[in-house]
Amino acid sequence: MIQGTTSDAGKSIMVTGLCRLFANRGQRVAPFKPQNMALNSAVSADGGEIGRAQAVQARAARLAPHTDMNPVLIKPASDTGAQIIIQGRALQNMDAVEYHQYKQTAKTAVLNSWQRLTDQYELLLVEGAGSPAEINLREHDIANMGFAEAVDCPVLLVADIDRGGVFAQLVGTVQLLSPSERERIKGFIINRFRGDVSLLQPGLDWLERETGIPVLGVIPYLPHLQIDAEDSLNREQQCDTDRPFDVIVPLLPRISNHTDFNPLRVDPRINFRYIGTSDPIPPADLILLPGSKNVRADRQWLSDHGWDAAIARHLRYGGKLIGICGGFQMLGEQLHDPQGLEGPPGSTAGLGYLPMETTLEPAKQLHNVNGRLTIADAPVSGYEIHMGHTHGPACDSPAVILDDRHDGAISNDNNVMGTYLHGLFDDPQACQALLEWAGLARQSEQPDYQQLQEVDIDRLAATLEQHLDMPKLLTIIERG
Repeated sequence: MIQGTTSDAGKSIMVTGLCRLFANRGQRVAPFKPQNMALNSAVSADGGEIGRAQAVQARAARLAPHTDMNPVLIKPASDTGAQIIIQGRALQNMDAVEYHQYKQTAKTAVLNSWQRLTDQYELLLVEGAGSPAEINLREHDIANMGFAEAVDCPVLLVADIDRGGVFAQLVGTVQLLSPSERERIKGFIINRFRGDVSLLQPGLDWLERETGIPVLGVIPYLPHLQIDAEDSLNREQQCDTDRPFDVIVPLLPRISNHTDFNPLRVDPRINFRYIGTSDPIPPADLILLPGSKNVRADRQWLSDHGWDAAIARHLRYGGKLIGICGGFQMLGEQLHDPQGLEGPPGSTAGLGYLPMETTLEPAKQLHNVNGRLTIADAPVSGYEIHMGHTHGPACDSPAVILDDRHDGAISNDNNVMGTYLHGLFDDPQACQALLEWAGLARQSEQPDYQQLQEVDIDRLAATLEQHLDMPKLLTIIERG
C-alpha cells in the first residue's frame, strides 16, 4: 500500500507507475483505492463511477477500470456535505458526522471489493488517501492504516521533497502512528527531487538510523507529466502571447472533471488559462464552462464575479462559448433542484443562451459513449456523469449524435454549444474540429493527448524502475 505524508505527495502517480512497471514484467496487477475524495471521476467498464485516478491506474495496468478498484468515492458538494458513492453507485448526500457513522458499513463494501480483486489478480497496488497521521480521522479508518491493518498489508510511505521539510514529514508521520502501524511501514520513498542526490545522502543515512526504516528510492522530479491528477488542479500557466488562440475557463468553487481540458493545455497553439476569484477576466477566443458538483451555487458564483457581463461581451465581439455537463446546464434558462440534491431546494436562472431548462433528479446518468460531432464529420467518445434532465427547443439542434441518441445543443447563431459529454476534446479529430469551429485556423496537427499519456506512463514506470531499490521492493511484496 502506498501512503503519503500529505495530500498530493505522489501516491496516485506512484501507483500508476508501478502498475505499468509490473504489467510490463508480465504480472497480473490491478490498482485499488479503498476511499477516494475527488471531483474528477470516470465511468467504469461495469457502468459505475470511480475516481479518475483509478481509471488511469487501470489503464496503466492494461485493464478496463472496474468499480471494485475504488469502492468508496466521496464527491464534495459543499464545505460540509458530499455525495457518497458505494461500489460505483450514488448512495446519498451526507455531512461529515453522518459519514463518520456510516464508515463501518462502508468498510464492508471496501473489504468485499478487495476480496473480489485478490481472487483475480496476483498483485494489488493500494493507494491511501491524505495522510495516515490525521489523528481526528483514525477511528473507523478505511482509507489508510485502518485498511492496511484489516487486510494485513505492508505500507510504503511517500513524501514530497519539493514541498520542503521532507525529513520532518517522514519522521513526524511515523511518530504519530501506533506501534503496530509503525511496524507496517516497510520503506520510504522521497518524491520530486531536484539536484544532486549525493547531497541528500547524509540525510537519508540519518533517516534510516533514526527510524530503522529503509529508503527505497529518491524519485527525480518529472516535469510536464501528462497523467490525469486525482483531484488537485495544477494552475501553473504562462501567458504566452505568441500562441495565437486564447482559451479561458472560470475556476468554479466546485469544478469537476477539469481533466476535460488537458488536451487543450498541451496544445502549443493555445494560451490556456484558468481564471480564479481574484483574476481579471481577459479577452479570449473561446470560453469554456466546466462541470460542477453544485451547479446552482457555481452559477451564482459566475454572476457574483462578473462572468455574466464578460460572457455577453465575449459573444458580442464574436467569441465562442462551450459548456460541458454542469456548464452545459448553466447555458439554459432555468436550473431546478426541487429535491435539494445539491443544496437548498429551489430554482436559479441560467445564463439564458440556450432555450432549455434542467431539472436535477436523484438517478445519476453514467454512460461511456461514442458518436460524432454535428459541426463536422469527426468522431467523438467520452463519458456522461450527471444527475440532470435537460429539455427544451435547444435540444432539437444537438451538438453530438451518439450511437443511440442525441446530446447537447447548439445555438441558432452557432456561437454557443453545450454537451453532457466529458472527454469532448480527447479525440484529436474532434478537438481540431471544435477549435476550428471556435476560430483557430488549422496550422498543425492537434496533439494526441491519449498517446502523450501513454508515453508518459511508460516514462514514469521506467523512472521508478531505475530509481527504486527493486530487490528490496520485490522482497516486501513477496513477504506480504
